[in-house]
Amino acid sequence: MGFWSTLFGGEDPAARPLYIDDDMTEAERAEQRRALLKKVRKLEIVTRRIVNQQMAGSYHSAFKGRGMDFDEVRAYQAGDEVRFIDWNVSARLGDLYIKRFVEERELTVFLLVDTSASQLFGTGERSKLEASAEIGALLAFSAIKNNDRVGLIMFSDEVELFLPPKKGKKNVLRVIRGILEFRPRSSGTNVAGALDYLSKVARRRCVAFVISDFQDAGFRSSLMVASRRHDVVPIIIEDPMEAEVPPMGTVTFEDPESGELWVVDTDSRSGRRAYARLVEGLRERRERMFHKLKVDFVTVDTHRSFFEPLVNYFKLRSKRY
Repeated sequence: MGFWSTLFGGEDPAARPLYIDDDMTEAERAEQRRALLKKVRKLEIVTRRIVNQQMAGSYHSAFKGRGMDFDEVRAYQAGDEVRFIDWNVSARLGDLYIKRFVEERELTVFLLVDTSASQLFGTGERSKLEASAEIGALLAFSAIKNNDRVGLIMFSDEVELFLPPKKGKKNVLRVIRGILEFRPRSSGTNVAGALDYLSKVARRRCVAFVISDFQDAGFRSSLMVASRRHDVVPIIIEDPMEAEVPPMGTVTFEDPESGELWVVDTDSRSGRRAYARLVEGLRERRERMFHKLKVDFVTVDTHRSFFEPLVNYFKLRSKRY
């Protein structure tokens, strides 16, 4: 269940994913497909430009390969590391030879995208789900530029969609389209369930970006287990309206995940302060948990560019690892 409420009746239909319903006419379905393709194409153009011009180097530096792979044996040269001498080959050929290694660059990247009802909220130009799609596109195009594989796990309070990791632009467009058009069966949030599912399907170590508003609790244990095996990076999507409600008189609020309603006097200064303290307390507890588990995280505001927080994170990470 989400910890905040949306304005009752205030959801912008334009912010909803581009669902194609069974009860649509053929003309409506065609129009919806055209709108979706246009959106995907625009997202591709924008994110590929950012990746090609500014992002790829930061991503490559931040996320190394799994280790070093043996490449070849060559004759020893002055200055070579003695510990790399291949004594078996040297004895057989009567001269010194060393093993040469190259970095195993290829990674598997998973995008775990929250598709719960709270992700449809947004008071700016985009909803949190649309911001998630943009971030996912940026990460996916960065990954394939480095020849990494990209997979997708979409989750609510259950795993809604799984796309196994693959390489190539065609797969990335499929991932982006999956985020934008997918219609979830459920409205709740279960971050723990998504992390447990990742642990089952990812046999080898991977980089897992968990893109969510994290309006959930009880996922500490699952995060601890997943982060021991994988490189888990939470990306927290926030909207300014969630932290500070403006004075708007008496307003009916709805929890988008449970459907519960409240009538609130938003003109009450003490009430607004109490709400702000509650939200800040939840944020601080979540961040303390991440720090204790030594899990890096990135916070993104739907009203601002997400590019700068991601690049800053990549730069800081590349210096540490």
